[in-house]
Amino acid sequence: MKLWGGRFTQELNQLALEYTASIGFDHRLFPFDVEGSMAHARMLARVGILTREEADQLISGLSGLKADYEAGRLSFSIDDEDVHMNVERLLHERVGVVAGKLHTARSRNDQVALDMHLFVKQAIALVEEAVRDLQGALVETAQRNIDVIVPGYTHLQRAQPILFSHHLLAYFWMLERDKGRLLDAMKRADWMPLGAGALAGTTFPIDRDFVREQLGFAALYENSLDAVSDRDYVIEFVSALSTLMMHLSRLSEEIILWSSEEFGWVELADAYCTGSSMMPQKKNPDVAEVVRGKTGRVYGHLMGLLTILKGLPLAYNKDLQEDKEGVFDAVDTVLPALRLFAGMIRTLSMKRERLSHAFDHDFSNATDLADYLAAKGLPFRDAHAVVGRLVLEAITRGTNLAGLSLDLYKSVNPLFEEDIYTKLEPAHVVEARQARGGTASSAVAVQLELAKQRLAGT
Repeated sequence: MKLWGGRFTQELNQLALEYTASIGFDHRLFPFDVEGSMAHARMLARVGILTREEADQLISGLSGLKADYEAGRLSFSIDDEDVHMNVERLLHERVGVVAGKLHTARSRNDQVALDMHLFVKQAIALVEEAVRDLQGALVETAQRNIDVIVPGYTHLQRAQPILFSHHLLAYFWMLERDKGRLLDAMKRADWMPLGAGALAGTTFPIDRDFVREQLGFAALYENSLDAVSDRDYVIEFVSALSTLMMHLSRLSEEIILWSSEEFGWVELADAYCTGSSMMPQKKNPDVAEVVRGKTGRVYGHLMGLLTILKGLPLAYNKDLQEDKEGVFDAVDTVLPALRLFAGMIRTLSMKRERLSHAFDHDFSNATDLADYLAAKGLPFRDAHAVVGRLVLEAITRGTNLAGLSLDLYKSVNPLFEEDIYTKLEPAHVVEARQARGGTASSAVAVQLELAKQRLAGT
């Protein structure tokens, strides 16, 4: 008989059982369910609901189950529907009828809420650690290539020369904000729901603060209805993961471009690429492509969660069972992506020779030409028009701005002098941008130091 079957006269329809059972995926919550149950048993003994001997018997049995789970020796039954009832059955087989006392003063509603809070707290810590490692990879690779100049783009059109390290560090700061979102989500995940019962609390004299301290939570839910029905922290977590994946997807796209023959900036290590079954010459950036593709998968889990919750009345509803698979899969998607990216970034190499000719035929120094005139007193809008004419002239002649004669420059505007050719050199263009946050090597050095301090927690 089901643990809840006392008032029923018929067996549950087999298809209904298979359709509504969650043990196929929520077995993943087993260690958290056991951890919560051990804290609950200690509390029940503390307030006199259980004897110390009964609590010790339960805790010993639960510890044995946890060890067997970690060793892969447990099997779960769909007839027990979910992880909680499987734990109770397995515990009963191990310690006998005293197992039936463990559920005193709690419901599966506050039990599963506790398990999910514990899972999300652990997952946030793991993701934050992986984000930090990827940030470290970006800093290392930026430092190693501090002297490499690449074209910067807007609208995917050549804009201005920048340091490659400056470009990589843009992703460091995106990830820094991602860490902030994760740590902010942790504030809501760090609330303890156990003790809310099914929805209205319990008649037993429980000590919720004791359980909170045992499990390391910062706060208690103050409303039992809210405690069993809240999944805001799950939405926040998956939202943070979605933003994180969006950042990885943007970096994926750039790595795919940079490693193409058309760009030819970087060479990815073979360990992060695959080949073609037909074309022997191919080296495909598959890791970056799959991360880009899986971003939509995480977005989908966020939309799924929002849709599940949008029309639910208080308090617990079986719909909430659907919160787990999406969260599990989002974590399982994000963690390997971060770890793969850290390795891929650390092992990429720059094609320095090719990049040394990257500016031979472009006009990404045009803004500096306009700034040159503006610094000599010409209104910037007039300077902009003058340089626009010079760019058109260079295009017509099949050259770049450095290929135009000084006489031509002076015929367009007499403010031009011989030093204009120095101003047009890519290295000079980069080094001219020394303001904080700019791409000059001195500004990037400051940025690198700040990034290292963030990683060191100082």
